Amino acid sequence: MTHQPTQGKQTQQQKAANALIIFIKNPQLGKVKTRLAATVGNEKALEIYSILMAHTQKVSKKVNVEKYLYYTDFVDTNDIWTNEFFHKLLQLESQDLGLKMASAFRDTLQKKHQKVLIIGSDCLELTDEIINHAYTELIDNEVVIGPAFDGGYYLIGFDFQAIGERCGEVLNQIFLNKQWSHSEVCKEAIKVCENLKLKFAKLPTLTDIDEEKDFLKSMASLSL
Repeated sequence: MTHQPTQGKQTQQQKAANALIIFIKNPQLGKVKTRLAATVGNEKALEIYSILMAHTQKVSKKVNVEKYLYYTDFVDTNDIWTNEFFHKLLQLESQDLGLKMASAFRDTLQKKHQKVLIIGSDCLELTDEIINHAYTELIDNEVVIGPAFDGGYYLIGFDFQAIGERCGEVLNQIFLNKQWSHSEVCKEAIKVCENLKLKFAKLPTLTDIDEEKDFLKSMASLSL
């Protein structure tokens, strides 16, 4: 008698229960990594962004959950993000990043996913092991946060099943009416968790790539 079918069934159940949201920008000259482009130029910034996207695609593809890829401008069905592995969608049309993220989380909540993470495409140090560890942390915690050295976060996620009826309130408190791209973003999210008495876990602090020095630091640390 073999247990393989049961294991396979559990794996499929886990995949259906968990979800990974990935936010990317359509890789267009002059529209990505503008802070980076200020020092290296638009063409080099686009080249670096392409490296970041390829890394994020490779890492996220290894994670056995439902994956939702959100584009800024248009859905590209013929890019490196294979249609077989990624559900492709458009981000909410807004200049407010918090509104966009809250909307994406609500989409997955409506699909009855239980443990949901969101990442961007700015971190060369992110690995599939770190993402899988984030899901593990959500077994005993309601929120998981991956801090970035610049004061933001490269990952945030929720156990919607554990949070229950407060899901809407939690998403509003975390994402709405916030300022972004400053050094207190992660601390503000943690403060919300504390105020709402949510159990949370922190992942290793990693480097988000916004400037040339960040890219050089990450490349050096990874010996690429």
